[in-house]
Amino acid sequence: MIWDLAKADFKKRFAGSYFGVVWMFIQPVVTVLIFFFIFQLGMKSQPPVPDTPYVIWLIPGLVPWFFFSEAMASQTGVMQEYNYLVKKVVFPVELLPVIKVVSAWMVHACFVAVMFLVFLIGGRAPQLSWIGVVYYSFATACLSLALGLITSSVNVFFRDMTNIVGICLQFGMWLAPIMYWEGMFTQSHPWMEYLFKANPIYYIVAGYRDSMLTGNWFWQRPMNTLYFWAFTAVLFVIGGKLFRKLKPHFSDVL
Repeated sequence: MIWDLAKADFKKRFAGSYFGVVWMFIQPVVTVLIFFFIFQLGMKSQPPVPDTPYVIWLIPGLVPWFFFSEAMASQTGVMQEYNYLVKKVVFPVELLPVIKVVSAWMVHACFVAVMFLVFLIGGRAPQLSWIGVVYYSFATACLSLALGLITSSVNVFFRDMTNIVGICLQFGMWLAPIMYWEGMFTQSHPWMEYLFKANPIYYIVAGYRDSMLTGNWFWQRPMNTLYFWAFTAVLFVIGGKLFRKLKPHFSDVL
């Protein structure tokens, strides 16, 4: 049921659109091109990985962020979007955030395929560590679902949550070292390294770059891995309890 509803949700996005799924790629491609011209051609930015063009370094950071932001934005308003299912007593509404994450993962799978293609065109030979992307995409899905349980349940009663999530996502793209190398700040201010690593998105972005560029595996970041999953587990506990507490009132408010 989750898979069928996720596929229907995915197809619904492009219903009635002439170009259909093509629109899904326009924003990411435009974003990459903008940063390519500004940072690589204009500012001659050099990423920390030797002999790596800026765009090749940038894409593994953008791909998981697009997945996370898409999952969060869609989960937050999922109860209003599927209010006809929420009002059905027999339907398990806990599945609605999961459906949105799976739908966002379908989009993410397309982006991962494009990322692999860009790396191959850029002369990067496939390596075994690329498999690590599967693990980090699962980690991204878990983090977004844990947060989505909180935002989707609160948004039923506090509609401003949608705007708050949107603003947080705009800031989050710059708080995580996606567009820039964190060493720009940590070299002169060592304490900022702890600030960056406290952000769970840092673990995911660094993990994608480890998998695609440096060949490192997740167990080579043991403390970061433990922190990420502990943080995510706490969010799941909070989100689960909050969701169960508010769930009986969803249909009345909607």
